[in-house]
Amino acid sequence: MLIDLPIAELPNAEPRPERAPRPEWLKVRLPSGENFHNLKRLIDSKSLHTVCEEARCPNMAECWNAGTATFMILGDTCTRSCGFCAVKTGRPATLDENEPRHVAEAVRAMRVKHAVITSVNRDELKDGGSVLFAETIREVRRLNPQTTIEVLIPDFKGKDDCLDRILEAKPDILNHNTETVPSLYRMVRPQAKYPWSLRVLRRSKEAGFRTKTGIMLGLGEEREELLKVMRDLSELHVDILTLGQYLQPSRDHLPVHRFVPPEEFQELHDIGIGMGFRMVEAGPLVRSSYHAEKHV
Repeated sequence: MLIDLPIAELPNAEPRPERAPRPEWLKVRLPSGENFHNLKRLIDSKSLHTVCEEARCPNMAECWNAGTATFMILGDTCTRSCGFCAVKTGRPATLDENEPRHVAEAVRAMRVKHAVITSVNRDELKDGGSVLFAETIREVRRLNPQTTIEVLIPDFKGKDDCLDRILEAKPDILNHNTETVPSLYRMVRPQAKYPWSLRVLRRSKEAGFRTKTGIMLGLGEEREELLKVMRDLSELHVDILTLGQYLQPSRDHLPVHRFVPPEEFQELHDIGIGMGFRMVEAGPLVRSSYHAEKHV
């Protein structure tokens, strides 16, 4: 069964205004299958969160049935209010000190070969949650020495000490999403700054890490500014670039400005390769963690 995902119906909410139907290339399958349900039970039993569920990723069925998932640590409540993101905003709960062990045990139980770990923003914490993040990397590696680890990290408000804690834990891939073009940051990422993102990627590359970033299309970005951002990233020698279509999680989030056709994604892929990126993953349903195991 094909359905227009993601869906974000809230209890007792008023009907959402009519929206233009999505093109056929944005139809995805409902999550199903034995592997999907087994993984769901495992994650629930350890009180873990995945960005697949929290962000209502359109690739959840494909990835979960392949036995892969992106773990989201530091709770399920973010201190930021990005206009595109389905993760809830508010005052987060206290940190779960057992979370690193639970994530590592889940990775082992799933027999994951490439683990992706991300988090909400915890701007209320002095360390931004970086201490627990680094401990999760170390614990996953301790219990799963053959598993490669990719982290998708916040910008930590440009704090070098927070980033350094992550780098000292030595993930295999350092991923931080640029998300959009600078002129849209106030609307899309109001508590973030474009220079913070560039700094994370620059310092990580200078430290010798394989770096990765992602951009959403369809939020109203101008082509020339998008190409300028791609050039900025290529000059930082970012290894891997992902380009995907923004999908509005609910009526309370930013509307889709336009649906980018597959052929335009292919064109941007070719431009990115020409700029020197080692890998460009571009397509309507591409997300930062999509095919992450292939990026190693």
